[in-house]
Amino acid sequence: MFISHFRLGALALILASSSFASSADSFKRIASFPVADNVPHGMDSKKPTSAEIITATEDGNTLIYSDSPLGGIGFIDIKQPHMPQAAGFLSLHGEPTSVAAYDKWVLAAVNTSKNYTQPSGYLAIVSATGRKIVDKCELGGQPDSVAVSKDGRYIAVAIENERDESLNDGELPQLPAGFLVIIAAQKGKADCSTARRVTLTGLAQIAPDDPEPEFVAFNTANQIALTLQENNHIVIVDAASAKVVNHFSAGRVDLQQIDVKKDGALLFTGEQKGVLREPDAVKWLDNERLVIANEGDYHGGARGFTIFSKQGEVLFESGASFEHQIVRAGHYPEKRSGKKGAEPEGLEVATFNGQQYIFVLSERGSAVGVYQDERANPRWMQLLPSGIAPESAVAIPQRNLLATANEADLIAEGGARSHVMIYQLGSGEPTYPQIVSENDKRGAPIGWGALSGLASDGKRPGKLYAVNDSFYSSQPTIFTIDASKAPAVIKGALTVTRDGKAAKKLDLEGITTDGKGGFWLASEGNAAKEVPHALYHVNAKGEIQQTVEFPQELLQYETRFGAEGVTLVDDTLWVAVQRPWKDDPSDRVKLLAYHIPSDTWRAVHYPLEQTEKGWVGLSEITAFQGNLYLLERDNQLGKSAKIKRLYKVSLKQISPVALGQTLPVVQKELAYDFLPELKAGNGYVVDKIEGFTIDPQGRGYAVTDNDGVDDSSGETLFFKLKLDFLDR
Repeated sequence: MFISHFRLGALALILASSSFASSADSFKRIASFPVADNVPHGMDSKKPTSAEIITATEDGNTLIYSDSPLGGIGFIDIKQPHMPQAAGFLSLHGEPTSVAAYDKWVLAAVNTSKNYTQPSGYLAIVSATGRKIVDKCELGGQPDSVAVSKDGRYIAVAIENERDESLNDGELPQLPAGFLVIIAAQKGKADCSTARRVTLTGLAQIAPDDPEPEFVAFNTANQIALTLQENNHIVIVDAASAKVVNHFSAGRVDLQQIDVKKDGALLFTGEQKGVLREPDAVKWLDNERLVIANEGDYHGGARGFTIFSKQGEVLFESGASFEHQIVRAGHYPEKRSGKKGAEPEGLEVATFNGQQYIFVLSERGSAVGVYQDERANPRWMQLLPSGIAPESAVAIPQRNLLATANEADLIAEGGARSHVMIYQLGSGEPTYPQIVSENDKRGAPIGWGALSGLASDGKRPGKLYAVNDSFYSSQPTIFTIDASKAPAVIKGALTVTRDGKAAKKLDLEGITTDGKGGFWLASEGNAAKEVPHALYHVNAKGEIQQTVEFPQELLQYETRFGAEGVTLVDDTLWVAVQRPWKDDPSDRVKLLAYHIPSDTWRAVHYPLEQTEKGWVGLSEITAFQGNLYLLERDNQLGKSAKIKRLYKVSLKQISPVALGQTLPVVQKELAYDFLPELKAGNGYVVDKIEGFTIDPQGRGYAVTDNDGVDDSSGETLFFKLKLDFLDR
């Protein structure tokens, strides 16, 4: 069979741009660096890596990050920030927990503890140019965070002596107690003989005998702000005298319109009263104000950030507002709903072009919130997509750059590696997110994620529908999208119901309108979970009116990889099966034709592309002007991603036959290659481009599935295409 590869001559893709706030300037991601590229020669490149805490040299040309799994620090050359290069790795013979840089020196805190009751560690003084250790300061405990004063005269190290979370359910106290170490320095080079220990016991109301120092930061007056996360306390220390000059509780906050249950649904109707903030990162905004990220790691976690005066007065509390921005962009981690939600952990504060910015990192949401500091009320600017689990960030204002360190490495699961991502401040509106949700009638954001199927309204240009897959097992949903806007806007969410309740045992992968105000939905079956392979007809209220299960002639050969899309042509539903079943050749999948009036099934074979790695299958099917358009993709991401394509099959050439007969093989033509667009966002290429449709004006739309932000960057990419079918 001859298969021609045809690219529509006038096919032009227009990426959706987006912004939550109008701005002349915005940050845009310009590059990503997988830290596995820095694995030393002779070491297994498949060994897990992690970029955790990140800093930059004074000239802003080199990034340095701590890598706990590899036991050292990595260097990245960003002289050309759009093309970061591996610049070496230095083993520190321990577990680096933090890094800071000043002048010619890199300071790395290294944990060498034998166990929780015998904590130990040292501060490595590293030549930034020579990439070697020139001195070590023994710290007398397990370090967590390190910072250098603005004038290079002092170094502060938080000695956490962390608790064993498996001992007594992680309850405090668990001695030995943590403390703070202050070391005098000359232009950032530590003088180990000057090390002084600052005792922190007796300050907090929670476990006063067991302070758990977490994060340190200097202001320009050489005062140190220190968080005691589990103790829910903040301490201010004068570096020159090594004396505590103030301390106060981080306090509590009431939260409304949050998701409080890990139940496979996004329901922002809950509340929590008196939640302990339990801060992780802390940064000074000026010599009088500081900001904390309220991650929680013990009994609290207020899901947002708070600005305090150094006297302990609350000047601003974000409440649930930061998390709501995460929700609207589809980055909310439902599996964290029971406790810490989007889990803000890292912070960066920096002034670009005279404007001070606050960057709030959501570890579980894999995103960065950007605010402008306006003292009384920080102003929301935009959301930046980051890699998986951003832990820290460093700003390089003199070069208009920001870099994030994303610690999760999912190589064991076949997922993305740990990345450092680079952003640049420039003119123009943000380019991410590309799809967002409005608030519902109660004023809470519409929760969404894992978009798997896409369909046009058929009558109104730019009006689309999407479904989520089984990640949200308790909330199968049809979303209404206004794709005429930039970003596209999710304006409504309709729960699919059976007998008045959210329908169970569904894995929605396809949707098409029925032309009468209702929908046909395709559900991918999974026998192991008792989820049937089936089509469902629902009315405009989302109520299932009819169930059409796959016939036994199909099911006797079933696998888990079933229906991935559905489209309606006259009175026939065409269904794309994702991967070959047991009766299919390894390079072909079925396109099923279900004739609604006669309740009969027919099929043809669709030829799949070949790949050297992983598998190739179908993700979507949509009909337009006498053709079927099919998304075909491999299951690879990052550099391994090769096949993310749209193919066209003429309906005139399709002659489906009854099941059990030898299936004819259709011819296909290449309509579009999405790989360049998947690379255009300068992150790693995601594997799941899942939805595609065409509206009445001939404009095409595609969307990626973010896997519900579980072991994923959480990014949902939404593309707009203009298809000119006159030039065929």
